[in-house]
Amino acid sequence: MSRYSAKYWHEQLKEAKVSPAEIQTHYAQAAKVHEPRVQGFLDYFEDPIMPQTSHWSIPLALKDNIALKDKTLTCGSKMLANYVSPFDAHVSERLKQQGVMVVGKANMDEFAMGSSTENSAFQQTHNPWDLERVPGGSSGGSAALVAANLVPWSLGSSTGGSIRLPASFCGIVGMKPTYGRVSRYGLVAYASSLDQIGPMTTTVEDNALLLNLIAGADARDSTSLQDQPTEDFTRLLHESIAGKVIGVPKEMMTEGVTPEVKNAIEKALAVYTELGAEVIEVSLPTLPYALAAYYLIATSEASSNLARFDGVRYGHRSEQANDLMELYLNSRSEGFGSEVKLRIMLGTFALSSGYYDAYYLKAQKARALLIQDTQKAFEQCDVMMAPTAPVTAFKLGERMQDPLQMYSTDILTVMANLTGVPALSLPCGFVEGLPVGLQILGKPLAEAEVYQWAAAYERAADWDMRNPSGLETKDA
Repeated sequence: MSRYSAKYWHEQLKEAKVSPAEIQTHYAQAAKVHEPRVQGFLDYFEDPIMPQTSHWSIPLALKDNIALKDKTLTCGSKMLANYVSPFDAHVSERLKQQGVMVVGKANMDEFAMGSSTENSAFQQTHNPWDLERVPGGSSGGSAALVAANLVPWSLGSSTGGSIRLPASFCGIVGMKPTYGRVSRYGLVAYASSLDQIGPMTTTVEDNALLLNLIAGADARDSTSLQDQPTEDFTRLLHESIAGKVIGVPKEMMTEGVTPEVKNAIEKALAVYTELGAEVIEVSLPTLPYALAAYYLIATSEASSNLARFDGVRYGHRSEQANDLMELYLNSRSEGFGSEVKLRIMLGTFALSSGYYDAYYLKAQKARALLIQDTQKAFEQCDVMMAPTAPVTAFKLGERMQDPLQMYSTDILTVMANLTGVPALSLPCGFVEGLPVGLQILGKPLAEAEVYQWAAAYERAADWDMRNPSGLETKDA
């Protein structure tokens, strides 16, 4: 089938050349053909709300940890297998206000814990570029659906790279905004100081347009930035980057990056040089400690956040319990998968008496040093660039038996979540037919500038309308 951007459909709707129902039918037909192989949807809505007047009535998939009123909210877990949300997340409210057509909930790693979407309790999502490979995680369903042309855009969430990593593996554009730019109200928490909702799209312009629709202050979320004026994130898309400076952190080009991925990134940097930008080397001395700090902080916060799933108020309740303690133990043992249990135990240990200072407190100190390093690096450059991931999409099951190898997949992305800066993954080439992602990191609240850089490369590289080879797509 043909790949159309959300911007294309927006223009068609404005000119009354197509109706929302016709767009929905276009993607529903594609889903019938390709969804059985991709398996990106956990819940597909056969009859989505069909606005008649909005120019934004374009199909969108929500990661299944984002609340949508009267729809399931499973977080990819047996713990919430039958839970129906009684309210909308802030982003869901904003999408409805603009008439965006939410057509389904996307598969994900259980409670957003994973780098491959292999930890979902319900199904395995496949990478549209090679159905034997992972789509990345934890927003793998959201990424695969966009890559497979089953929706033109989607929303994911990122705790340590869960938007950018699947965007890289699936060859799409994924943005983690500045922490607080998008309200977390209605996002089921994994690690509250790191989580952020962001857009996943085919093109850079679509990504900026979707961020326009979901960004904004929300009094219900204490971490939402309350004093930021409304922005148009598309305003710099056609501005030149000539004379500006790219900083390439030397640590990010060596941390397990394969020669093939490094070569693709260097070719992308050469394109920027041809466009008039200067490339310099910068340093993030504490980056080697970022992955360890991230997993200590994230699991500690997860241990606290997931304590509410106890089989009493909502979620899975064990039928094999003789008293309250057994109810807690059995409900959580039966409801949570192995990866979630592993992270809860690690976080509980890090927060326990006698170990708090040695682990959690040291991790927070490392985070503070990384923030300082990032600020110093940005004094030398306008943006930083690096690979999104050190490798391309790996085969299904390849890393499941080695948690440390799986965790290392996030080694280049956790820095942006720890520091709160905006970061985007942009397709920049292929290695043996698999997409490679270029990561662009901006200064806090500089999303428009990040999009400016991404759009400049996208125009020069002529990438965004390629179809994934794994599906052998044909025009609908």
